[in-house]
Amino acid sequence: MGLFLFISACFVPGAYDRKGPGRFLADRLIRVGIPLAVYSWVLRPLLIYFGLHAGLGRPFWGWYTGEYFRVYGIIGGGPLWFIEVLLLFSLIYVLWRLLTRSRPVRPVADARFPGNGTVALFALLLGIASFLVRLVSPVSDTFTPLNFQFANFAQYIALFVLGLVAYRRTWLTTLPAAAGKLWLWIGVLLIFLYGPLAVLGGATESVEPFLGGWHWQSLVFALWDAFLCLSMCIGLVSLFRRRLDSQGAMARELSRSAYTAYLIHEPVITALAVLTMGVLIYPLSKFALAALVSIPLCFVLSSLIRRIPFADRVL
Repeated sequence: MGLFLFISACFVPGAYDRKGPGRFLADRLIRVGIPLAVYSWVLRPLLIYFGLHAGLGRPFWGWYTGEYFRVYGIIGGGPLWFIEVLLLFSLIYVLWRLLTRSRPVRPVADARFPGNGTVALFALLLGIASFLVRLVSPVSDTFTPLNFQFANFAQYIALFVLGLVAYRRTWLTTLPAAAGKLWLWIGVLLIFLYGPLAVLGGATESVEPFLGGWHWQSLVFALWDAFLCLSMCIGLVSLFRRRLDSQGAMARELSRSAYTAYLIHEPVITALAVLTMGVLIYPLSKFALAALVSIPLCFVLSSLIRRIPFADRVL
């Protein structure tokens, strides 16, 4: 998720510079705040109620006002916790720019991409920071009112700030191909190391030591997570820039519908899962079949939703 926050942050300073604080904030509230509110306070309650509670005989309004917010949080439930974090970070960025408005804004200018040693040191420090945070808030803990997992916030904050810096220094365009390939291979290696590290750390007996606390497993997992995050951020950005930097008509349409597909994918997948509960086939085969149906369906529905009058202002 750090990669998505990094990419999102790369677009924040330029948008703020063009629009100013008022219009930037208004656009964020429209494009992020409205979907977040509608999903958290309308769609998700309906999804949970009719999926889990409708058969228990409790009226929807009584359950909604008396239990939903206490059990499922005030906002940001389900997959939309990400845009909740993005909105929060954007608000903090606006506040920071307003507090430092007397300082000159750094111009956008080409700067040398950090060396591999600097990247490795940053990943090491990020891993240690995550380990320390997880002493207090393990990976298994969730702050229910906002649906936040603070165990991962060291990564989220660091990558968002890194994206802000990357925009001013044009790191996405000065990233050397050799560094991109190196870190992509490091990321692939780390993925293959996940299984052996888990077995060596005793994950087959208990995963608790990996989630937080004074355990060597927690430290190793935090470092593995940080290095994988940085390697994928560098490697995938480089790979897509070098190999996948063009779009046809279908890819452009899918790109335009990606945000809407993200917003609706939970109810679509849930509905499909409920409809296929009686289909008795091997679980992995059922998963593959559900993916083949649900992914195209999400994008088709997204394309149709975007054509609703005024929907493009939000989506």
